[in-house]
Amino acid sequence: APAPPPARHLFSDPAEVEALRGNLLAWYDRCKRDLPWRALAATEPDANKRGYAVWVSEIMLQQTQVATVIDYYNRWMQKWPTLQALAQASLEEVNELWAGLGYYSRGKRLQEAARKVVSELAGQMPRTAEDLQKLLPGVGRYTAGAIASISYGQATGVVDGNVIRVLCRLRCIGADSSSPAAIDRLWDMANVLVDRSRPGDFNQALMELGATVCVPKAPLCGECPVKQHCQAWRRKLFGNPPKAPDIEDCGVGDCPLCPPATEPWDSSLGVTNFPRKAAKKPPRAMRTATCVLERRGCHGAPEYLIVQRPSSGLLAGLWEFPSLPLAQDLQEEREREELADHLQAWMGQPVAAKGLQFIGEVIHIFSHIHQTYVVYSLPLDGDVTLDPALSPSRWVTQDEFHASAVSTAMKKVWEA
Repeated sequence: APAPPPARHLFSDPAEVEALRGNLLAWYDRCKRDLPWRALAATEPDANKRGYAVWVSEIMLQQTQVATVIDYYNRWMQKWPTLQALAQASLEEVNELWAGLGYYSRGKRLQEAARKVVSELAGQMPRTAEDLQKLLPGVGRYTAGAIASISYGQATGVVDGNVIRVLCRLRCIGADSSSPAAIDRLWDMANVLVDRSRPGDFNQALMELGATVCVPKAPLCGECPVKQHCQAWRRKLFGNPPKAPDIEDCGVGDCPLCPPATEPWDSSLGVTNFPRKAAKKPPRAMRTATCVLERRGCHGAPEYLIVQRPSSGLLAGLWEFPSLPLAQDLQEEREREELADHLQAWMGQPVAAKGLQFIGEVIHIFSHIHQTYVVYSLPLDGDVTLDPALSPSRWVTQDEFHASAVSTAMKKVWEA
């Protein structure tokens, strides 16, 4: 069995833990940002509505910045102020409101879970982190802990990206912060630290600290309310620890949480030596031919064909211009021919490759894909009967396009 982490990586002194809690909560009370979900969590007397309000915010905040989420959150809560209202909505409505927020499966899972609460749990949110994670699809360990602590006062910790960064710096954890051993230790630390009387505020304070002060680059250490507890800050001030370790220092090369010998402390980085992350895989490159088909509508305004993507996979259920994945390094002439064949299947009539007008290339970066859309346009003179056996499709005006559940990538194609 691996050796247990030495004391320097733990919060084992009760007096230090109490001091850290007090300093962090006092700072949070003075400096916390005014965010709509915090106001609802603090003032909503109905525990079920309170849990729902926090749940929506936590799902939206996954992989998305606060500044982007605020407007989406306000519109969502105005449209569906309760679980019951969301459960009655259609997936199309959910996708339309979510459009542009990214990671679209989040909205779909949120609605699925709301329907489960209404149909199987008598409309009542689970009240503990354990039940939230077990009973609600799309609710993982972090989201469950956040809802339970903020909405229901359960004294359970949370670990998200901000918390990982703060804890790794506080205790000089230099192992890969995404490794199972490091994650387990960070959850242990979060559960030790969480304030028993104000668990929701404490967890939000820890996350707020990571979001506004203990940021990835150029952290504001001078403003940090817990810097006196931060080993990375002390190491920055006083340099490397002595060569001869004391009883609380790590052993020689066998600590699972210390920086590996191949990546020693870099004094020029200071506290940003932590956390250490595994090297990201570069996003894979993809090319897609996309065609904007345009016709004259019955009222004289131009209309454009959009089709619905499959119900699973990337951008599931969203609408897009007819598109076709391309092999890499195809010549433009061959791209036109393949796209023309694809459009012919949609329209049931021949499409001349030479009639496709090349517009340009649009690049959109997904988390794991570097996507290039090769954009063409094709004006149509007469009406077109679409094959009903193919994916759902419809003709839309410019205003209808922007009101539809289309991705940010397709809005870029529109702009082109």
